Amino acid sequence: MFDKESSPAGGLATFYEMQNTLRRRGPDQKGLYIDEPAVLIHTRLSVVDIENGKQPMQLVMGGEEYCIVYNGELYNTLELKKELESAGHIFFSHSDTEVLLHSYAEWKDKCVDKLNGIFAFAVWEKHNKRLFVARDRIGVKPFFYYEKNGKFIFASEIKALLAHPHVDAVIDAESIAEIMYIGPGRTPGCGVFRGIQELKPAHCGYFDGANGLSARRYWRPLDKEHTDSFAQTVEKVRFLVVDSIERQLVSDVPVCTFLSGGLDSGIISSVANAYFAKQGKNLKTFSVDYKDNEKYFRSNKFQPDNDREYIDCMTEYLGAENRRVLLDTDELTDALFDAVDARDLPGMADVDSSLLLFCKEIKKHATVALSGECADEIFGGYPWYRDREIRMRSGFPWAQSTAYRSGFLHDGFALKNDAYEYVNSRYTASIGGASVMPNADADERRMKEMIHINLEWFMQTLLDRKDRMSMYGGLEVRVPFCDYRIAEYLYTVPWEMKDYGGREKGLLREAAKGLLPEKVLWRKKSPYPKTHNPAYLAAVSKRLTRVINDKNQPLLGIVKKDALESLLKNADTVPWYGQLMTAPQTIAYFLQINYWLTKHKERLAF
Repeated sequence: MFDKESSPAGGLATFYEMQNTLRRRGPDQKGLYIDEPAVLIHTRLSVVDIENGKQPMQLVMGGEEYCIVYNGELYNTLELKKELESAGHIFFSHSDTEVLLHSYAEWKDKCVDKLNGIFAFAVWEKHNKRLFVARDRIGVKPFFYYEKNGKFIFASEIKALLAHPHVDAVIDAESIAEIMYIGPGRTPGCGVFRGIQELKPAHCGYFDGANGLSARRYWRPLDKEHTDSFAQTVEKVRFLVVDSIERQLVSDVPVCTFLSGGLDSGIISSVANAYFAKQGKNLKTFSVDYKDNEKYFRSNKFQPDNDREYIDCMTEYLGAENRRVLLDTDELTDALFDAVDARDLPGMADVDSSLLLFCKEIKKHATVALSGECADEIFGGYPWYRDREIRMRSGFPWAQSTAYRSGFLHDGFALKNDAYEYVNSRYTASIGGASVMPNADADERRMKEMIHINLEWFMQTLLDRKDRMSMYGGLEVRVPFCDYRIAEYLYTVPWEMKDYGGREKGLLREAAKGLLPEKVLWRKKSPYPKTHNPAYLAAVSKRLTRVINDKNQPLLGIVKKDALESLLKNADTVPWYGQLMTAPQTIAYFLQINYWLTKHKERLAF
């Protein structure tokens, strides 16, 4: 926190309260640094150099005193350390925090151009009285802030900001528009609560009390002519993917992988298994399933088969230990509200709560896990990439439901009549930021726009989910496909190569040959596993019925009772957020909204 008006030394109770809100993210160590008017607070999940990586970390160099707080991991620590040592820097640990701090001391704001990793960090310059802040290129690690009247308060999660008395964030009409029209996504840079903002991915900048925050974008994927042949492209993709996975296996604590039986987690587990075998270690993999799913599973267009047989196939192929985490309906329903506490916002319903429970169980056995998120965005795995009719349709392809969503709001609610404009203005602005070569034909131009909005919107929703649900249980989940080198290179690759053989992620499949059994290599893409047990729909429906029959529930202040009753009667509703959120998840989402409004009832301003 930077506050030019009050004495930090006099507000220790506030700082400890803020620190306590983040204890789940960092259960292993906590620290506090005060240099009026600045205060840096940290909670640490110890992963690399457990003893010497404590934060806030300080460094005196070149007539300046620096102090850093940092959330994340650097995957090119050794390369940076060698370069810095050749420039005269001396290190006392193998902590990536120390390397990052020296990198800033040497290169200042240009250090971000050299970093390969997932990070959100801040560095205080004691004599210059300014704060440098930065977030990783893809946006894997979060960074929220509140800026007003010379104050700059920042944190990894919104809950820490809300614990500060100077943060007067409220839930207003625009907050509800975000929840109802965009949710469970968020407009980039928006913290939903009024006054709370997000440092966008690939942004960095300086704050001082006189000038406020001045941020700039330091990276974006740029389109350019792709000169590699298909064979060269396959070779480059294989190298980048394997190198990224192996870099992310470095840890001083136990590491495991998620295993869904799909292409992405299979590649990660295969590379990790070979890497550990060379070190004489055994890989542990974890899979999630739901009670009675085999009984109630029904094949459909988006999920033609169950995961279990493919998980068994991969487990046998790897010879690795696999633990199956089985979730029951009651715990899945109860955890909907823990998921809101974790995200600080309504989220992806049981898609969130299941991951929260899954990560909680994994934490009993490991501190770091690798997961396959974001391969679909980068390699073009989603249906909206491959179905031309859907692809060419205006609007966010995963949320073609604006009219349906707005129909739930009371007729007199502010911004109700502007629902389409609210969504479309964000969509139009986003596709306008896509980098496209001037000579690209209409189809290739559209593919670049699709990739861009997926990186900027859909991927961020999944990364929000991944970070908050995992860190709520003190588990760090790394995402190798989010290596910026992969995103940067794949952005230039023509669609015909990505769609090689007419298969989703055909290029990635070709690059993964020899890493997976054929059965898994060519398996049709399936979404994140959900419960198919009708008991779940019954459970969330029962809870929502109780809500709508209680006139004092805050949900009824914004949503029409008859619209909710119609939702409960009609199982075949418009998908709220693609196939991830159909009727059961939409019902659960309204339960989350009601819980969120109840939790923050003193902040309601609509």
